[in-house]
Amino acid sequence: MAELPMGKGVSAGRLASNVQKKITRAQEKVLQKLGKADETKDLAFEEGVINFNKQLVEGTKLQKDLRAYLTAVKAMHESSKHLYECLDEMYEPDWYGSKDVESLFEDSDLLWTDFHQKLVDHALISMDTYLGQFPDIRARISKRDRKLVDFDSARHNYAAVNKGKKKEGIKITKPASLLERAAPGWAQGILSAHNVAQTSLSRSQAEEELDRAQKVFEEINIDLQEELPSLWNSRVGFYVNTFQSMAGLEEKFHREMGKINQNLNDTLEKLENQDTSRNAGSQGARTSAPQTSERTEDANHTLSPGVPPAIPKSPSKLRPAVPPPPKVTPSKDLKQENIINLFGEAATPDISVTSPTQYEAPATANLLDMDLDSLQAATTPVAQKTWDSWEATEKTAAPEEPSAEVKAKAPAESVEMPEGLLFKVKAMHDYNANDCDELELKAGDVVLVVTFESQDDQDDGWLVGVKESDWIQSKDLGKKGVFPENFTERI
Repeated sequence: MAELPMGKGVSAGRLASNVQKKITRAQEKVLQKLGKADETKDLAFEEGVINFNKQLVEGTKLQKDLRAYLTAVKAMHESSKHLYECLDEMYEPDWYGSKDVESLFEDSDLLWTDFHQKLVDHALISMDTYLGQFPDIRARISKRDRKLVDFDSARHNYAAVNKGKKKEGIKITKPASLLERAAPGWAQGILSAHNVAQTSLSRSQAEEELDRAQKVFEEINIDLQEELPSLWNSRVGFYVNTFQSMAGLEEKFHREMGKINQNLNDTLEKLENQDTSRNAGSQGARTSAPQTSERTEDANHTLSPGVPPAIPKSPSKLRPAVPPPPKVTPSKDLKQENIINLFGEAATPDISVTSPTQYEAPATANLLDMDLDSLQAATTPVAQKTWDSWEATEKTAAPEEPSAEVKAKAPAESVEMPEGLLFKVKAMHDYNANDCDELELKAGDVVLVVTFESQDDQDDGWLVGVKESDWIQSKDLGKKGVFPENFTERI
């Protein structure tokens, strides 16, 4: 038959044969699904195919995730490189360890590159090789399924030919004998030989086709019966080797990267210590002059010339790790002079009961120019004076109007103070209470600070107390509340 231009090396006869095979297989599958033809089954092989498909799905997913992991490592390398480059640009040459820092950045870049390349060599390439065998085996499984259909079709055809020839031989027995009787003697032998030859030819063709189909199927089937279980068992060793390699590479990478980070941290700590020492030296030079005040003013209460004071923020109610020690609580049985001393030097009159008031002699040595009244007052014994005489003297010596702060202190000193009193504070700023247990303050309010009932209630940066005016009026601690310490100052 002449070849048709239908492709390189493809003849019309071969194409017709392939089409005929596809039609025969389709007919056979339809008959098998309808139950009109039996199908060859191999349960062990079918289980192997199920395992093969499962192994292929797992391997494909592992390959996909491994590629994503390598992409993430590459991205992390780039991010780390950019971060270190930024620090290298900001690191000034005269800083401590500038050369060491630059060397550490180079080591980090080389370590990232080596880690990524070894992951490709020991994990990704091994994974690609492992999955490279699956397409060939899958193609052979599909071919085995087709050859099994051809084998079943040839088997059914052979059975049908044998069955049909027997029926045909029974049907033509009588007509053949009539034909032989009617035909001449020399033609009867030829007719009988032709019938026998036709029957033998069809049977031999069906048997030959069955043998050929069975041989092709068994060759493929035997190979797959050996390869599928072996491939299924190989997955354990492959997974172990892959993840062991990845774990070993990661352990080494993080160990070396940890050394680099530790060296970088040590260098930065030394740089910080040097900078702290310089700052401390410059601050010591600026503060070498003697201090004129006995206590340091709070930064929130320091006023700059021409600048209004900034209102501080309320401290967060965090419990301190160690509560401040309580101060001595004055007792009701203390003497009057001891009670006066509890409220500080500002509340105690500057009186000396052990010696008379010191009198400075005038610059002149002439006794006629001396003030005799002043001399007499100076030499008068102070011990003879009473509290009334002191009040009269104070009023005579200072006839001017007392300040508002003195007016506020006078009644407070004459009343009984609350138990647990620690000290007094004065509000420097207004404070609006945000909770029912907080104390509302206005600038200038005087607060009597007392101890907390429980150390668990004490918060860092907060005090508890009652306004002095409320205490004088009601002698009741029920109006006490907490308030931020940085809104006040001690008095």
